[in-house]
Amino acid sequence: MSTEIGAQVGDEARRGDDKLDKRVMLVAGVVVLGAVMSILDITVVAVAQRTFQDIFGKTQAQVAWTATGYTLALATVIPLTGWAADRFGTKRLYIAAIVLFTLGSALCSTAQNLEMLVTFRVLQGLGGGMLMPLGMTIMTRAAGPERLGRVMAILGVPMLLGPIFGPILGGWLIDIASWHWIFLINVPIGIIATIYAWRVLDRDEVHPSESFDFVGMLLLSPGLALFLYGVSSIPAAKQQHGTMFTGQVVITSLVGIALVAAFVPWALRRHNIHPLVQLRLFTNRYMTVAVLTMTLFAMAFFGASLLFTLYFQQVRAESPLSSGWLVAPQGFGAMLTMPVAGFLADKIGPGKVVLTGVVLDTLGMAMLIPVDDKTSYGYIITSFVVMGLGMGSTMMPVFTAALASLKDNDIARGSTLMNITQQIAISMGTALFSVLLTNAYNNHASTVRPTLAIQNGADPAKLGLSPDKAQAIMSQGLHFMGQSFGGVFLVATVLVGLCLVPSFFLPRKPPEHHVDPSAMV
Repeated sequence: MSTEIGAQVGDEARRGDDKLDKRVMLVAGVVVLGAVMSILDITVVAVAQRTFQDIFGKTQAQVAWTATGYTLALATVIPLTGWAADRFGTKRLYIAAIVLFTLGSALCSTAQNLEMLVTFRVLQGLGGGMLMPLGMTIMTRAAGPERLGRVMAILGVPMLLGPIFGPILGGWLIDIASWHWIFLINVPIGIIATIYAWRVLDRDEVHPSESFDFVGMLLLSPGLALFLYGVSSIPAAKQQHGTMFTGQVVITSLVGIALVAAFVPWALRRHNIHPLVQLRLFTNRYMTVAVLTMTLFAMAFFGASLLFTLYFQQVRAESPLSSGWLVAPQGFGAMLTMPVAGFLADKIGPGKVVLTGVVLDTLGMAMLIPVDDKTSYGYIITSFVVMGLGMGSTMMPVFTAALASLKDNDIARGSTLMNITQQIAISMGTALFSVLLTNAYNNHASTVRPTLAIQNGADPAKLGLSPDKAQAIMSQGLHFMGQSFGGVFLVATVLVGLCLVPSFFLPRKPPEHHVDPSAMV
């Protein structure tokens, strides 16, 4: 009898209107609000790096840990999200994540030194790391697989708002108030999000079915954290020691890789039914292809994107606020295509949508290869718009391709796997392009280093330079710095272009409906 009732409910769901109803939109509001806090905070902090150097009297390599510490916390907590959601319920865990993130934000604003700030950023990351995978699980369950493309488009809103408003908001708050407010602004948003989630999300009916993979936690979470710590230390090692092969980089990276490698056979053992991360999902062809596409895309696109504001500030002498406005067109371009891409992913399958997006991403990135210190802003902004159009057609449809192919009880695990992949790829991309830029600068050290020193307030006379000589060196240095960015964008273009290979194998049909009748009673 229960099977008949469940089948009837499933048939009604398939026959029903596939538009996103009021209930789904209310749930989407909760998820988007939480994701906005997490993602916006990353871009806001990025634009404050120079300010942290001045306030705390630290180098760029040292203040970079305000971003790295957050990323390490994300990598540590994301693998735990699937088990914790099963054990405590998605609503309770989501609210707890918001509260933890908000508390971390408030504490960040009280930091008296860089060490305190990095510590509190780690606390922020522990909460922020759970928001996106939990949000995807909540939204997918609320809307169903037949509307997954449009759900992913909604979840892509924070990824639009981050690049658009993060640098602008961060620069504005620093200019009119102080750096403390880039963290304090999260407090009222967090309170609103907590109340909103408590009232809108359905009450948890927890029936724990998974035992905690304690061994997996001891292997994977520290392994990811150590590996990303080592990778994130490469730019600082290159800057301070002239080589990336330092003990800090090599030892921590190798230990991290060893722990992650040890996790693989453990997760695949027959008796391990519920590992911390379900690697058996890779037997799903579309999940595997989506992970490969996400890895290449996140490395290239997000790694290179972090250099955009740096180009404007170092090469074109723009303020944090101005550089924020200049990169905003990328987000506006994505805003145009993301809703359409979500609709098309549901109707014709995500494969064709992603291929189109990758072509646009590659074209937009390729436009930046000839950039230098005199490239017109109109040309650069056009490339940002093209990239934005491509990103809006790529990012969330890849998630759609992965999650739509999974059964309901695998969605949380699939979301966790995709989010881990994204964070690892972003960290590796950031380190890769930072090292490439540092190497390019070192190739013209005789002009670039004095130029950077003068930009940071050094007196040309103390550098042994006359006014005319300083001006000539500054002109040459800015030219070489601009060309250095172009060389980095060449590598990014190649990596984005390689996404065409795995994305060609993504599904080109509408997502199938995985309705489990017994689970719907």
